[in-house]
Amino acid sequence: MSTSESRPDPAPDADLIHRDKADVLARTAAAIDAGDLDRGRQILRSEYPFGTVTKNARRYTERQCLRVFYRDGFLDRYSGTKLVHPGALRTLSILLPDEFPAHPNWLMSQSHFAFWELFPTIDHLVPVARGGVDAESNWVSTSMLRNSAKAHWTLDELGWSLTEPGDHTVWDGLSGWFVGYFETHPELMTDKYLARWFRATVDVRSTLA
Repeated sequence: MSTSESRPDPAPDADLIHRDKADVLARTAAAIDAGDLDRGRQILRSEYPFGTVTKNARRYTERQCLRVFYRDGFLDRYSGTKLVHPGALRTLSILLPDEFPAHPNWLMSQSHFAFWELFPTIDHLVPVARGGVDAESNWVSTSMLRNSAKAHWTLDELGWSLTEPGDHTVWDGLSGWFVGYFETHPELMTDKYLARWFRATVDVRSTLA
């Protein structure tokens, strides 16, 4: 999966996340009503500064993703919801295309909502745009849906919290089922997407204690 971050410059003061942003704008408007435009500018610059935005796309290999998914026990670290291995989701869509459709270009009207709710992705706990590092120590598992919602916001700004990681020996996201089914149905190897996830899963599983 690819992950896009937006990078504001300069980054907002960390103390601002605890302030009422609407109140900042209300006081700015009050200053303007009082005929003090300069005071309005000062309030915004010091308490709710503007930052220019650029986007930086990041891509991770299947193995990088799986190391994080297994580490987190295939749980959404923002909601505690169980997530499902991408290969398992795609296999189900192949076997049950009418009941569990998946559009190749992620067209929502032609894809089961599970591909947003349960599809695991990597997210930066502290957004790179806000000073976080692009390293495994700052990566967490989450659904595609929550990844899109979080964007470059912090957990404090969204009112979210970080849940404890799960245990992949208790819930493995159906990755064991995926590998087993794939091994008994080698014709699936012609699907390049499934083949990549299968090889990566076998490789990562071999490294688990």
